[in-house]
Amino acid sequence: MAIAIPSFKLLYYQYTFPPPDLTIKATGHTWNWTHEFPDQGISVDSVMLNDTEREAAVKSGVPAWQVPRNLAVDNEILVPVDKVVHVLVTSSDVIHNWTIPSFGSKVDAVPGRITATWFRATREGIYFGQCSELCGKDHAYMPIAVKVVDDQEFASWVESAKKKYASAPASTFASAAGPAQ
Repeated sequence: MAIAIPSFKLLYYQYTFPPPDLTIKATGHTWNWTHEFPDQGISVDSVMLNDTEREAAVKSGVPAWQVPRNLAVDNEILVPVDKVVHVLVTSSDVIHNWTIPSFGSKVDAVPGRITATWFRATREGIYFGQCSELCGKDHAYMPIAVKVVDDQEFASWVESAKKKYASAPASTFASAAGPAQ
């Protein structure tokens, strides 16, 4: 009882998130991630860059540290600095894990379920993560890249992304969880 009673408060706070400024739905697939911004009507697929694509990016002027091997993706997702971001995580096939170590975020992506996490990045920059669940033969090739930018750059990206990645009202959060039980 001496351990259980204080633990109840901690268990409650573990799943009490602050109100979100931005919501993202991350869906794991074999072997990439789709990030949906439901309020903005954007859906972005992120696939790892191969060595040739990385070399081309560096030759075009992108600093090498921004395209690390096995972590750089073709489409980074952008979030504004100092904003609370809720991430709803699911999977379309097998269990994956959405992990960004710098955000202290690690949550399972389970087919038919939606799990949640949140973060608030306080510094601009590019943060890398990857699937941290042994999910199959190309498990090591499911990186995640989150670029934290100022509000103005985020708003500008949203406008250009609406044209580039425009999605029909893709999926609702309820449909990702499967039929009601």
